[in-house]
Amino acid sequence: MLRRLLVHWVLLAAVLALVALFADSVEVTGGVVGLLTAAAVLGLVNALVGPVLRLLSAPITLVTLGLFSLVINGLLLMVTAWFTDSLTVGGPLRTILAALVISVLNTLLSKLVLD
Repeated sequence: MLRRLLVHWVLLAAVLALVALFADSVEVTGGVVGLLTAAAVLGLVNALVGPVLRLLSAPITLVTLGLFSLVINGLLLMVTAWFTDSLTVGGPLRTILAALVISVLNTLLSKLVLD
């Protein structure tokens, strides 16, 4: 179980590095330590704040056929950037797009590595 958590953490850090490399709206400073810190904070924000936001926004997510979940993911990425000094994100639309890319890449890499 601990091994799986560590693999998820490292994968999320790698995904953040890829997104920061290709997206000019996302910047991670502090090298490997900054990446691991941002990944840890993002994981905690997703685990602790994410379910509450998703529950509260369930009606609007249902009305928008799930598209509002992209906004929730963007908000979670903004909260992560607010909590840590090693992650900087751009405007709201770019942050939502970056969160979408992070979600897709993280899911794909997790399926490839852990399954």
